Amino acid sequence: MIDEGYIKFDAHWVRKPPLPAAQTAQLNAFRQKLYEQGLIGAYPEGIGFGNISRRQGRGHQFIISGSKTGNVPALDERHYALVTEVDAAHNRLRCEGPIIASSESMSHAVIYEECPEVQAVLHVHHLQMWQRLLHRVPTTAADAPYGSPEMVESIRQLLRETALRQQRIFVMEGHREGVFVFGESLEAAYGCLMHWYHAEAPAEDK
Repeated sequence: MIDEGYIKFDAHWVRKPPLPAAQTAQLNAFRQKLYEQGLIGAYPEGIGFGNISRRQGRGHQFIISGSKTGNVPALDERHYALVTEVDAAHNRLRCEGPIIASSESMSHAVIYEECPEVQAVLHVHHLQMWQRLLHRVPTTAADAPYGSPEMVESIRQLLRETALRQQRIFVMEGHREGVFVFGESLEAAYGCLMHWYHAEAPAEDK
């Protein structure tokens, strides 16, 4: 079942004016590429999928596309939130802006927390890529649903116990079609995604 978009954490959202357009312009440019490739979008029933984020400053805060924006053809600064604090252990998140942060914000947050070098995170959906990479790249636990503390801890475990920090891509077994990539910049994260998107299936699959 696809249940993307439903927030599962306790969100404390402070409604504020949009961030300056200059702070979201690059995010928008890459989000538009992903939307046009069908890697961010919506299912026929209207449920959106996919999101994009960039670290804000030197701490753990980050700007992320808002909840239920996957089906919006073109975003602007009104469609982004600033995540200011995450308490994964207690399933809590604080954000501010004109829209509430994405339901996948906790998964983005743990990557920024564990990897100070990471500046951008992309979450996309692609069934064929997901099927091809499942258990061939780091893969989250099958019983970890998206947007949950269990997913956060599964990602944290992969970052600490596998080659994920070097490979910079993982798939979510418990979240069909879900793929995450990250990098030192939006360009690097997108480049990593395109590498795996265009990669051929492993030899044993041919």
